[in-house]
Amino acid sequence: QLQLVESGGGLVQAGGSLKLSCRASGRTSVNYAMAWFRQAPGKEREFAAAITASGTVKFYAESVKGRFTISRENAENTMYLQMNSLKPDDTAIYYCAAGSIGSRDAARYDHWGQGTQVTVSS
Repeated sequence: QLQLVESGGGLVQAGGSLKLSCRASGRTSVNYAMAWFRQAPGKEREFAAAITASGTVKFYAESVKGRFTISRENAENTMYLQMNSLKPDDTAIYYCAAGSIGSRDAARYDHWGQGTQVTVSS
């Protein structure tokens, strides 16, 4: 069973940066596509970014493109999300997910972490 644990969330001022990490355990994550989703209070979970198993293909939601960068280090079973130029609208719980195919659709992912809170103050 693949287990995912996020870290790196916190409180930051608008315009600041945070780097989230998602560490996999239980099984190797090298064969999984991975993604970040987020859920703001009162809103549905939404796609933020995804990366293929090899790390060669990455795609982003329009709302984060140019500000967020997804990456992975397969040797360490870890995925990252570098978030720059943060806005109050980025406030959400951020979840990492793993699945067989990279997708913007949350239903494509079989494994989920518990989430890490990101709060951006204005």
